[in-house]
Amino acid sequence: MVVSQKIPLKPGVYAATLTFFDENEDLDLATLRAHITRLAKSGLSGIVALGSNGEAAHLSTEERQLVTTTVRDTLNQEGYQSLPVIVGASAASTRECIKRCHEAAEAGGSHVLVLPPSYFKVAMSPDVIKKFYSTVADASPLPVIIYSFPAVVNDIHMSSELIIQISQHPNIVGTKFTCGDSGKLARVARAMHSSIDGGYWAVGGLADFTLQTMIAGGSGVVAGGANLAPKICTRIVELFKRREFDEAMRLQAILATGDGIHTAAGIGATKAVLQRYFSYGGAPRLPLTIPLVQVMDNVYSGVAEMMELEKSL
Repeated sequence: MVVSQKIPLKPGVYAATLTFFDENEDLDLATLRAHITRLAKSGLSGIVALGSNGEAAHLSTEERQLVTTTVRDTLNQEGYQSLPVIVGASAASTRECIKRCHEAAEAGGSHVLVLPPSYFKVAMSPDVIKKFYSTVADASPLPVIIYSFPAVVNDIHMSSELIIQISQHPNIVGTKFTCGDSGKLARVARAMHSSIDGGYWAVGGLADFTLQTMIAGGSGVVAGGANLAPKICTRIVELFKRREFDEAMRLQAILATGDGIHTAAGIGATKAVLQRYFSYGGAPRLPLTIPLVQVMDNVYSGVAEMMELEKSL
């Protein structure tokens, strides 16, 4: 068991890492270690494990713990002890979510990422959601990050006003905006004093609006696309900080084109692109699959410019 460390969240780019499986659908921890090492060496500010891209919904409790400890141990062994490991801890009930927060701390996570509850959508009023987050934050041994991703929570949209109210809790330190709503991100970032220099952690949830997040006053991005193109993502943030906006816009356009096509095709497509360019990736756990050949031909064509740029950096 690895106990969590007190590691601050730095602004920058975080990869929402994938979980890898062998041909029997068992965890492939060797591939996970190699992947985390490559990401860390690409200049990322941290790793998010067991998020949507990590197929957290497909894993048992024991597997979740193994993934988290493997990510933390790999970073430590490779000399990246200061990189945060944010752990997805979402659950349908408040009780189970708190349990997962404690498990994340025991496995070495530094922060937890929590979706709003959504199974009983009709009962999920703003007051209920606010109470859920405050109760979890009271009990969690790790700082909590709100996860705004309506597509995976029964289309529940948290308003900027609600997120700002929830974020007054001292153990709630940020929000991940996978909703893609840069206006909402800007409102929350302004109200909570987020910035590229630190403070509240308001981050975009997709690589295809990395630059837009920075312009809106955010702290960076947590992106599935950073599994494929971490160097491009980090370069865009660096260019923004240096106020080299024309080059940042050029790279962002290439990144958005490639990121959009593999993201739309699903986790299986992202893994297939990894397999083509880095000789590892494998398949997701059923019922997810790698898309048909015709789909993947279109994906490979769509990501080619992005991947060639990534190789050149």
